[in-house]
Amino acid sequence: MSGHFNISVQVTAFILTFLLALVAGPIFIPVLRRLKLGQTVRDDGPSTHLKKSGTPIMGGVIFIIPITLVSIYFSLKQHSDIIPLVIVTLGFGAIGFIDDFIKVVMKRKDGLFWDQKMFGLLIVAATFTIYAVKTDILNSEIIVPFMGMEYTVSIPMWAFVPFTIFVLLAITNAVNLTDGVDGLAAGVTLIVMVFFTIIAMTRGEWDYLKIFSSIAAGGCLGFLAFNVYPAKVFMGDTGSLALGGVVGAISILMKMPWIILVAGLIYVIEALSVIIQVAYFKRTRKRVFKMAPIHHHFELSGWKETKVVLVFWGITVICCIIGLLTLRLKFF
Repeated sequence: MSGHFNISVQVTAFILTFLLALVAGPIFIPVLRRLKLGQTVRDDGPSTHLKKSGTPIMGGVIFIIPITLVSIYFSLKQHSDIIPLVIVTLGFGAIGFIDDFIKVVMKRKDGLFWDQKMFGLLIVAATFTIYAVKTDILNSEIIVPFMGMEYTVSIPMWAFVPFTIFVLLAITNAVNLTDGVDGLAAGVTLIVMVFFTIIAMTRGEWDYLKIFSSIAAGGCLGFLAFNVYPAKVFMGDTGSLALGGVVGAISILMKMPWIILVAGLIYVIEALSVIIQVAYFKRTRKRVFKMAPIHHHFELSGWKETKVVLVFWGITVICCIIGLLTLRLKFF
């Protein structure tokens, strides 16, 4: 474990991506408006969301393009291991782009059919996992929860590969479900990316993860300038699936996919609320929540949209602090 705590590279990466996202917003938002790529709001949701109808969607390009450009810059300088992370981000983002395109251009409100969407995500997840294993970027070791960074267990490769693919799919869909309130998904993911950056600072072999986490954090912060309430643009599945790929891939390459259960608790709760709602409704024709994902339940219970976001951000900060404590990090 390295003993120094150098912040200069990651701060540079963060600022570069943040500034590029700030520049990208005023460029892409008018283009999305002119192309009439606007959000269609569900009429069975919170009434306050009806005024969001027509807000440009596919805004994920505002942070995806800066993340890609800055990542390529750093990969050419020294950190070529960043490229697989860029590819998995673009891969999941491409599935989201197709989904958004079908929704807003072809006017099919649900976008891709569920099996089509999952098949596309499966292809991306499997390709990334197999490539990472074959090139030795990823091995079958996993850090043991709550035992510190030094304790690992090795999983048989025949079980590790499908497990990793499942983790990628689960996290990507969970982040996707978290998107739905102005600033929620981008803000939560910003905090989680800062969390990953701090962890990656403790090991020299994770320098590329430190840089990529900083890059993703900068992109999220830049996007928030246009996505906080009242949002001028939505990331759409283009952005949320791309961010899900980022979160999932980093947690896997850090050998701690379980850490999302702690630091990414909001993702987990959002996904579980949908699973519980669907399963219970199919069985009883009744609902547990007023609406799922759970952020809509709180809105329908009287919470303002901004309150939901701030509370969920706060919970994520607390969970990330707990996550750091469970890892027993040592910087000196």
